[in-house]
Amino acid sequence: MGILTWIVIGLIAGVIAKMVMRDSLGWIMTILLGIIGAIVGGWVFGLFGGPGVSGFDLTSILVATVGAIIVLFVYGLISRRR
Repeated sequence: MGILTWIVIGLIAGVIAKMVMRDSLGWIMTILLGIIGAIVGGWVFGLFGGPGVSGFDLTSILVATVGAIIVLFVYGLISRRR
């Protein structure tokens, strides 16, 4: 998968996660966390034998969104402690 696909999937996952988590982060930070979430989601689903982020399809967007929600949740926990 190319870097452009990762960015697009991360953007979509970040926007969906932003709506679900109702965070107050800016769009750039949400996109970056969405891209990181795509990587985390692929890794987490891979641990359990599920499909990772393999291409531009609905399953990959779902996996990336779950990863982005995890990343936004952890980021929220870390930023509250400061």
